[in-house]
Amino acid sequence: MSGPVASLASVGPPRLLAGLHEVARLDRVAHLTQHGSLPRLRAQEVVDLAENIDLRGRGGAGFPFARKMRAVVDSARRRGGRSVVVVNGSEGEPSCLKDTALLLQAPHLVIDGAVLAATALDAEGVWIGVTRGDVQRSVQAAVDERGPTGPRVRVAMLPERFVTGESSSMINGIGTGTTLPSGRKVRSSDSGLGGLPTLFSNTETFAQLAVAARLGALEYRSAGLPAEPGTMLLTVAGSVVVETPTGVPLPYILQLCGLEIGQGVLIGGYHGTFIGPEAAWAATISRESLAAFDAVLGAGAVLPVPENTCPVGETARVARWMAGETAGQCGPCFLGLPSLADAVDEVAAGGGMAALDAVRTRIETVTKRGACSHPDGTSRFVKSALESFPEEFNDHALGRGCGRPVAGVLPLMPETGNLPVLALPPGSGASAQRKREPAEKKEKLLVDWTLCQGHGLCADIVPDVVRLGPDGYPSKATYSVPGEVRQQALRAVRRCPALALRIQN
Repeated sequence: MSGPVASLASVGPPRLLAGLHEVARLDRVAHLTQHGSLPRLRAQEVVDLAENIDLRGRGGAGFPFARKMRAVVDSARRRGGRSVVVVNGSEGEPSCLKDTALLLQAPHLVIDGAVLAATALDAEGVWIGVTRGDVQRSVQAAVDERGPTGPRVRVAMLPERFVTGESSSMINGIGTGTTLPSGRKVRSSDSGLGGLPTLFSNTETFAQLAVAARLGALEYRSAGLPAEPGTMLLTVAGSVVVETPTGVPLPYILQLCGLEIGQGVLIGGYHGTFIGPEAAWAATISRESLAAFDAVLGAGAVLPVPENTCPVGETARVARWMAGETAGQCGPCFLGLPSLADAVDEVAAGGGMAALDAVRTRIETVTKRGACSHPDGTSRFVKSALESFPEEFNDHALGRGCGRPVAGVLPLMPETGNLPVLALPPGSGASAQRKREPAEKKEKLLVDWTLCQGHGLCADIVPDVVRLGPDGYPSKATYSVPGEVRQQALRAVRRCPALALRIQN
């Protein structure tokens, strides 16, 4: 499966996008001609470089890369030296195309960063998780072009869902075939893919590392702000990928793309924050500037809301889509987000002030209660819309809507339907491993006693498997799951309010 392809632009000389004004894709020869050979660094040198340039994750959370690297080094040392590197090439965020652009057009730069880190860690290999067929083909072609030298690099094709990019979800998908967040507070640097210490970061982060390793810290810092050096990629209006030094005014970026601020700008995508016109005029592309408006760049999405669209309708569309993108394994996602979307729809349809109060109540009921960040991010998006467009929401609730159409300026992808299952190329990785297993081998339903609260829903959903003891708790910690009731068992995992159940092969 393919998807939209971004237009490319840059403010000043590009680094990550260098050479792409001449060719559509840099193959191995063109990549080396443009960027030169990759140096070899020790683990401490990678940590020092990342600290010097303040390299942070470019997938949403902005976590310092040096701390991730150091944590994996320490964990691997304690556990016999084994580790693995995972590249998050999933862009379930419909408003983002920057990582997709890199993997389609400059895949070797991403692989370079991952291989640099894997070599420094003496890791067992690199996995790159992707969700689009064209991206998979591009990355696999790049892997083939490189030959068998260095750490082994493998590509995992995962389902295109919003939650696929969550670290435990992607790691579970590569390792077990089911892209579901674990719901457990275990850091991937301690126990990730295959239980090994795992260096997990997103596509742009590894590409930035590859650029910095070649330039050196001093040259890398020659672009951007002193406190936030370098360049970064933005996806503007869901269609244009712009490489810009940090510190550039936000209005300039929009003008470069032929856009206006309009009614405001959504920063950071659908887990992000709206900022009003006055704030947008004053904002620059930097963490410090946007923090003053309670916004973060997150995955780098910049979405202006033009004057000719209804912000309430746009919010309702996104809230409904996000509700359909849940992993379905905890109440705040499975029940709370659809309920929140229903309440926003009620407001848009003129449901009165009670409907508006219901939106606020739903936001409170899902916040900080999910197995992953999806409920928090979605509720933050809706709350930000309420605060940024208060008159619009009040007027719609009272039946005095703006009369403007919903232009769909906040892009969406089609709902993906059922729970995702990993589909790797034949003969590779976990897919091949499962094929070699006996067909009659049963999966197991495991109960985590540290989390179980005795709700008993599991026994109601899959009574042929789970039996409750006299105290109302499951009678055993492990149950065999026959194939014919597997879907019921998965439903029990998703519905467990305490996240105390999981399926194991």
